[in-house]
Amino acid sequence: MRIAAVRTVLPEHRYAQHEITEAVAARTDADPRLLARFHANTQVGGRNLALPIEEYDRLADFTAANDAYIDRALDLGERAARAALDAAGLDPSDIDHLLFCSSTGVATPSLDATIAQRAGLREDVVRVPVFGLGCAAGAAGLARVNDHLRGRPDGAALLVCVELCSLTVQRGDVTAPNLVGSGLFGDGAAAAVALGDDRTAGRPPDGAAGPRVVASRSRLYPDTRRLMGWEVGAHGFRIVLAADLVDLVEKELAGDVDAFLRDHGLSRDAVPSWVCHPGGPKVIEKIGEVLGLDGGELDLTWASLRHAGNLSSVSVLNVLERTIAERRPAAGVPGVLMALGPGFSAELVLLRW
Repeated sequence: MRIAAVRTVLPEHRYAQHEITEAVAARTDADPRLLARFHANTQVGGRNLALPIEEYDRLADFTAANDAYIDRALDLGERAARAALDAAGLDPSDIDHLLFCSSTGVATPSLDATIAQRAGLREDVVRVPVFGLGCAAGAAGLARVNDHLRGRPDGAALLVCVELCSLTVQRGDVTAPNLVGSGLFGDGAAAAVALGDDRTAGRPPDGAAGPRVVASRSRLYPDTRRLMGWEVGAHGFRIVLAADLVDLVEKELAGDVDAFLRDHGLSRDAVPSWVCHPGGPKVIEKIGEVLGLDGGELDLTWASLRHAGNLSSVSVLNVLERTIAERRPAAGVPGVLMALGPGFSAELVLLRW
């Protein structure tokens, strides 16, 4: 398939990192110096939040937080979908398949049902909602859309990811994972339009479009469930984030990437384009170290992190959008898009620009 367009939409409420740090400090019993150090270490400069910062005090329980999630996620998801469709030059009625990813709230019917209707998609659009893949879902979503379009090469698909991480922060929790999460994760939505290889109507010029997806691979690591995820209860979603996550990246990632590329006749040296999820400074640094990416390949990953924080499933699509707009490789150049997430798992996607 060809990625025809990618668009990111962030909430309108933007705050410098120090403003968020001060707000969190005023609402918790955390040591202010420890909190400030955690937030500074994320290297995030500012973030866009789903709500005005003063309204988080009104979220008395999980019900209130989830209601806010539904309201804001529907708005941001619809806006991202419409923006991607406009950029791809497609009418909403052209979309045959809608894949929706989110892990920061729950709803039944899933939010894609309402987003599809608001955005004007057809009544027979094939919907697939995905929950629980977290940060890996943007890459996994592209891979699963590609799987669908391989079977429907004349079709068009829409991937929508929405994450409102700020609504999951636990006010009374002063553990390190929650404090780190309150400084690292941001809110936003992104959408990607993809066209099957036989699709010609509405196809943008090669110079304006994104890459083709050639192949994908998923990797699930045994006995690593404790590394990342949610502890779900009456309090809502409490983050699970283990300090030794980086150790797994160091141990496993390079071998998995090399095996994936080797199966397609490539090596790391032959891949100049890397679209990597900005999991956090330590993760980005470790990815660069183990993959030997020391020539600016991760500059846009760092830029995304500093501007918006870790947007979970949305982030890798944001980095892809930046790559298309700011650093699009020459036609025919191979690339790798990748993200890590709960499971613990890795999602690898081979691109051809």
